Amino acid sequence: MAANIITLGRIILVLLVLPLFTGGYTLRLIAVAITILVFYLDSLDGYIARKLGVASDFGALFDITGDRIVEHIYLIFYTAMGVLNFWVPVIFITRSFLVDTARSVAYSREGKTPFGDKTMMKSTITRFLTASRFSRGVYGVSKVFVFVLLGLILAFSKGFQEGIQWFPREWFDDGVLITNVIIWIMVVFNLIRGIPVLVDGRFYLFDKYLPRSFKGDD
Repeated sequence: MAANIITLGRIILVLLVLPLFTGGYTLRLIAVAITILVFYLDSLDGYIARKLGVASDFGALFDITGDRIVEHIYLIFYTAMGVLNFWVPVIFITRSFLVDTARSVAYSREGKTPFGDKTMMKSTITRFLTASRFSRGVYGVSKVFVFVLLGLILAFSKGFQEGIQWFPREWFDDGVLITNVIIWIMVVFNLIRGIPVLVDGRFYLFDKYLPRSFKGDD
């Protein structure tokens, strides 16, 4: 229960922090700090669930749902603020719907979960890409890094407007360019982690409509 409350709290916190990004330089820096807290809580809820011995299939799925909501809110907001390419949230949201549909069907039909002992992933490579702590950790850190960088771009761009300049404008422009490169690396990683779920998930999605021989099932 405590872990689920943290997940719900993250969602509420994101909704409260977004207006700060539309304020002045100082408010935007505060918003960046809170953004770091939001993603720290993402790791905290799972830790608490394991520590208290209350980890559950529902908790794992709810945690993923919370991640999706937080992630998509930031992506859409940054796009609306003009610091993120339109196609980034389109790719992320489309991938999320497809992957989560496969996971939902696997869970409802056979009790399979995205991670853990009952994972729906079949091969070693897909389990590594989608469920290993290494892959999830690298992906999680990349998201935090990108969302914080985008928040800093909003903050420092406002600072320049207010006459606050801690470094040359050329450094800022270089930082924007580097951030965009990192964003597209994150997009590619997002797809690399999503495709294996759809490959393994096809057995659950099309079981009623395609013969086993067509699906490649032995």
